Amino acid sequence: MEQKTYGAASVAKLDGSCVEITGSIPAETWERFRPAALKKLNESTAIDGFRMGNAPESVLVSKVGETAVLEEMAGLALNDAYKDILKDQKIDAVGRTAIQLTKLAKGNPLEFKATTAVVPEVRLPDYKKLSAKAIVKSDADDEKVTDKDIDDAVLRIRKMHASHEGHDHGKMTPEEHEKAIMDNLPELTDEFVRKMGAGSDVPDFRARLGAMLAEDKRGAARDKRRLRISDAIADATKVELPDIMVESELRRIEAQFRADIERMDVKLDDYLEHAKKSMEDVRKEWRPHAEKKVKLQLILNAIAKAENIKAEPAEIEAEVKRIMENYKDADRERTAVYAETVLTNEKVFEFLEKGA
Repeated sequence: MEQKTYGAASVAKLDGSCVEITGSIPAETWERFRPAALKKLNESTAIDGFRMGNAPESVLVSKVGETAVLEEMAGLALNDAYKDILKDQKIDAVGRTAIQLTKLAKGNPLEFKATTAVVPEVRLPDYKKLSAKAIVKSDADDEKVTDKDIDDAVLRIRKMHASHEGHDHGKMTPEEHEKAIMDNLPELTDEFVRKMGAGSDVPDFRARLGAMLAEDKRGAARDKRRLRISDAIADATKVELPDIMVESELRRIEAQFRADIERMDVKLDDYLEHAKKSMEDVRKEWRPHAEKKVKLQLILNAIAKAENIKAEPAEIEAEVKRIMENYKDADRERTAVYAETVLTNEKVFEFLEKGA
């Protein structure tokens, strides 16, 4: 029979979707970790006259102190016990856990308190009914490509290839600039199309352009539809957002913001000074968006669980491979989690879009 890693544990709910775990580990259980703790300390402690990892126990303890040994033993014991407590108590923890040792004495039970954020209970509404209502008839019309859409796209392309020879556009009014372009539009001919590499002739070019516009329109219509579905379900859903999840999303937004600023070759401090804002001001502006995104992800997770919607391992692996080909330094484990989330979210939306 497998020996239990802890003695007792009780769980109390706290505000902010957190729980406090109070527990203990019998003395004989946590003191079994002494050899492992001594080995770990020995391998990380430099002691004159001995090679790393080869100092006698008495010399090592004299160097680091008995308290350090007990704390290392406690850490190793808690690592095992905490995982088992989460499993036994069915606690779905998120983020880092704050652990406080409340009793650490040789020959006595190890006592501790741990505080962690947990995945909150999501009280879902009738998401199938809400989704069906959010899907409107005009969605299909939004995806249609008309001759005018193609004509307008063709004109934009011709304008891009208009001759600018002999014109000082910097001295022209907007009206004069537009007229100069219109007066120098290239003719839409088979030769022009082939020169661009956009088709074999004009009809082929228009057909390809129509297909591209149709794909763009489908994407735009899908995004609008999914936004309506998301808002309808989110407005009817009650959930307590864990602060740690919101903060994590805020850090992600900030990292992206900093990267975007750097790409514009602008210093962040200069940008904030020009905007007359502090970083804290900007984070406050972002917070509603972060909360909305966290709430939606919790909702999608809950629907996926309720409907047993999952991404297949082969799909996840293929997506991980695709991402890592473009981002060589990406962490594979985090990439796999990201890929699974994205693929599962897509499947949930596809399920909702069927107006189930």
